[in-house]
Amino acid sequence: MDLTDRQTQLADAALRIVARSGLGALSFRAVASEDDCSLGSVQKAFPSKQRMVAAAFTRLRDTSAPLPPGEPGRPNLRQWLVDLFIGVLPLDEARRAAHRQGEVFAQVALVDPDIAAAIAESDARLRGLIASLVARGRAEGEIPAWVDPDTAAWAVWALAGGVASQLTYDPELEDEVRTRLDTAIGALLGVASID
Repeated sequence: MDLTDRQTQLADAALRIVARSGLGALSFRAVASEDDCSLGSVQKAFPSKQRMVAAAFTRLRDTSAPLPPGEPGRPNLRQWLVDLFIGVLPLDEARRAAHRQGEVFAQVALVDPDIAAAIAESDARLRGLIASLVARGRAEGEIPAWVDPDTAAWAVWALAGGVASQLTYDPELEDEVRTRLDTAIGALLGVASID
């Protein structure tokens, strides 16, 4: 979902409300108050509350799931993926808060097609990036030729989601998670440990 600068500003205000008071507190009026603007300006930016909520989710993903610095997939894809997921897994309070917000949006997506579409679009974009990096890794000899890029991207994405879920109720130290994630991603990509 592409957002204008104004929509981005209002979506950030919506996220602050969700973080502070939950999704139930989110309304055009609450966002106007949070952003210190008129109700009409919020209504002009978003045709519906659902679109505003979808924009807030898009901003959550964009701000809480930054790509690791440098060229994607470098110095090697396995390490880059580990770094990507360590950056977003709920391993400290800030990342746990972002994960909780994401889970709230996921629950709403069960009954809201706009939120479901925003989540699906975001997931597809990241899986597409991972698949393209796996394809590049295959072409460069880093990843075995038998590894299917789309399947590997789907599996790595599913692994990260499962690990995130487990960490919400069974926290572990980041170094332990990094080691396990490295081994699991290596297995999915068909590459041995670099240690």
